[in-house]
Amino acid sequence: MPANRKRLLEDVKEDLEVLDTVSDSLLADREFMLEAVKIDGMAISYASQDLLADRELVLEAVKNKGSNLDQPIEYSDESLWADREFMLEVVKIDGHALDYADDSFRFDREFELEAAKTAGLELRYGDDTIRADREVVLKSVKSITTSYVAGGAQLQYASDILKADREVVLEAVKNDANHFSGYRPALSYASEDLKADRELVLEAIKSNSYALKYADESFKSDRELVLEAVKSFGGALEYADVSFKSDREVVLEAVKSEGTAISYASEDLKADRVLVLEAIKSNSYALKYASEELQNDPVLKQLAEQFARLV
Repeated sequence: MPANRKRLLEDVKEDLEVLDTVSDSLLADREFMLEAVKIDGMAISYASQDLLADRELVLEAVKNKGSNLDQPIEYSDESLWADREFMLEVVKIDGHALDYADDSFRFDREFELEAAKTAGLELRYGDDTIRADREVVLKSVKSITTSYVAGGAQLQYASDILKADREVVLEAVKNDANHFSGYRPALSYASEDLKADRELVLEAIKSNSYALKYADESFKSDRELVLEAVKSFGGALEYADVSFKSDREVVLEAVKSEGTAISYASEDLKADRVLVLEAIKSNSYALKYASEELQNDPVLKQLAEQFARLV
């Protein structure tokens, strides 16, 4: 490969948009573009139309998409999307590529199994047979948590029978996203019987403290489970039995984790200076939820301002 092309490829490693500056003839050069997609799969978006039907080049692009949310397969020629052998290879690399496969592959068990290994998200496209397939669902809920979705959240697409399958649900809650993810806890999709399974609920809370919200009511009075939840994220105090909202130890653990959890505490504890100080250390905004007297305390106000500046 000529030295000038090698230099360009070095530049591509630093900034893909370098390809905006190259000639059309180079973007149609198979050898050059094959090397480009090996560096960054999204280089395929610059390739000439003729190269978008090149199976080897497209596969290399899919292999090298990295953490990019875009899909290299999106830029390939649509004739490849209907090629079963080719698309199966693509889905084995990245299950999310099933989005672009011909509709006839969406309900194909072999495709679903391969997609579930790398991206449980595609279970949503399955028909009732796929969603009731225990092997597919197990692989899906155990799949890696990606920037798209947590593996455990795939339980929502499973059949009702599998939402009552203890092994399936246990794997889902173990592989749940944390409370910051924005996804409902996997436990929320479980059968009512399994929401009353203490061991399973404990595992769910360890992964996502908001699982407490969906647990059987009896567990919201379970001190061990409540402490586990609030230590992970204080906001879970909202879902605990009212008795814990006046329990100083529980509230202290909650505000250490998230200061604004003081908002769920009893009025007496909102007036507890030590507790409010701990809450402010965790989140200066917590002072807003303290008793009126402490909100107007000049020392606490000053500390809250100081902590706010440190963020």
